Amino acid sequence: MNNIVVIKGGGDLATGIAHRLHKSGVCVVITELAQPTVIRRTIAFAQAVFSGEVTVEGVTGRRVTVDEIWPTLAEGAIPVVIDAAGACISRLTPWGVVDAIVAKTNTGTALTDAPVVIGVGPGFTAGQDVHAVVETARGHDLGRVYYEGAALANTGIPGDIGGYTIERLVRAPAEGIFQSMRAIADIVTAGETVAMVNEVPVTATIDGVLRGLLHDGLRVYKGMKIGDIDPRCRKEHCFTISDKARAIGGGVLEALFCLKGERLHDRI
Repeated sequence: MNNIVVIKGGGDLATGIAHRLHKSGVCVVITELAQPTVIRRTIAFAQAVFSGEVTVEGVTGRRVTVDEIWPTLAEGAIPVVIDAAGACISRLTPWGVVDAIVAKTNTGTALTDAPVVIGVGPGFTAGQDVHAVVETARGHDLGRVYYEGAALANTGIPGDIGGYTIERLVRAPAEGIFQSMRAIADIVTAGETVAMVNEVPVTATIDGVLRGLLHDGLRVYKGMKIGDIDPRCRKEHCFTISDKARAIGGGVLEALFCLKGERLHDRI
C-alpha cells in the first residue's frame, strides 16, 4: 500500500484538509476542474490551475500532469491535476480518497475507490458510498467524524460571522463572464461595485474585507456565489487557512488513520 491520498477538490476547505495531511506526512494529490469556481483563491490549492503554482502557509501546490505526480511529490509539493472525472485514482491506487468537492451531493465517489474513502459534508452516507463522513456545518459538531449515517443537511445559509450570514455572500446579478473590479483583501463598503458580469455591476452586500472573489473570465449564472465579504475586516484572514477548514482537516485526518488501521488489521 502506497502513502498517497487523493483529495477530490482544491477549494478552501479541501486545502485545509490537504495542508493538514501533508504536514502529517501523507503524500497528497489533488484533482480539480479545468475551470474551478473557487472563491477564496488566496488560500486554495485550486488556484494552481490558473497560476501554475500557489503556496498556502508554507506548502506549495503545483499544477502537473499525471506523469509529473511522483516527481512533484518527491520535491515536497502537492500535485494538482486537472481531472474532473478522477480518472487518475485507478492509476495511482491510493490508500485513501477524500471527496472534498463540497457539492452537497455525491458526484461519483464510491466505497470501491480506495481502501479508505471519506466524504466531506452532506451528500454522503457512511457505510453506503463512503466509509466515513466529516461534518462541515459550523457549530458544536464541526469536524466530527460519522462512521455511521450522514452529516447535517445543507441549509443553504452560511455560518454567522460578525452577525451576518447570507448577507456575506456576493452573487452574480446576471449570466455572463465575470470580471473583477476589486481584489481579495480590499476593504469595501456596501453598495460599492466590486466586479462586473458582462455590463452588469456586482455590488458589495455589506461593509468588510473582500475575503473571496472568483477568477476573472469564468462564465457564471444568475444567483451564483461569486464573492465573500468578511465584516471583521481582518486582511490577514484572507491569506491563512480558516478555523473551519482546520477543524474539518482534523476530522479527515482522524477518519483516515482510524480506518486505515482497521483495514490493515482486517488483512492480517
